Amino acid sequence: MILGVGIDVVDVARFGVTLERTPTLRERLFTEAERDLPLNSLAARFAAKEALAKSLGAPTGMHWHDAEVHRGDDGRPHLQVRGTVRARVEALGITSLHLSLSHDAGIASAVVVAEGGTT
Repeated sequence: MILGVGIDVVDVARFGVTLERTPTLRERLFTEAERDLPLNSLAARFAAKEALAKSLGAPTGMHWHDAEVHRGDDGRPHLQVRGTVRARVEALGITSLHLSLSHDAGIASAVVVAEGGTT
């Protein structure tokens, strides 16, 4: 059963300007494993974290570093959650998080589907 859906889009160039203007933002938003990725990938990962938050009901108190995007052996992106994000996932009874990322024409986008329960 689908328990939540989130979507987000990011203007890649504007996101790049924001990262340059606020150098500490990269460290606040991204884990060490994510920080050195190309701008398109960072924008897509930011969109993924925003979409994840929306799929979870956009609660306050979740930490950016408690969600990380990984590329699986199959080449598909996957979300790894821990801490505050994992606590929300468990509280909602979510058993699977599905993630799709894209970046084209200066836009990065992400969709997250939260699944759990039966039926």
